[in-house]
Amino acid sequence: MTRARMPRPHEVAAARRDPRLLRAVSERQLDDAWRTRGVCQSVDPETFFPAPSEPADAAVALCRTCDVQGACLAWALEVGDCHGVWGATTPRERRAMLVAWRGQVQPDTEALESAGPPVRDQLLTLVPVDTH
Repeated sequence: MTRARMPRPHEVAAARRDPRLLRAVSERQLDDAWRTRGVCQSVDPETFFPAPSEPADAAVALCRTCDVQGACLAWALEVGDCHGVWGATTPRERRAMLVAWRGQVQPDTEALESAGPPVRDQLLTLVPVDTH
């Protein structure tokens, strides 16, 4: 297994102009139920996670036909997922897009505030405290 390298400046510059990234930025909060309508729902998930030595062409081609590829890519960039094919992009493409994404998109503070405490804090409230 190889270690992922940091994207070079020219790769990040190209990512900033990539129409897939621009679509992801514009569609990032439009559709919370995008997963239910993805083309990937009717295909073996292994298709989207090829071995490192295998081409990802089949998965990328399927993604290009999908109506929710912008929301899918936005999700992958939000969570920093660098494995598999998401939104018609390969992990290498997304590494460069991730740098551009973090420079373009501000975190959704309203959603963070309304989400409540982090899951870890919620779970800690369920753990009994030993007072002995």
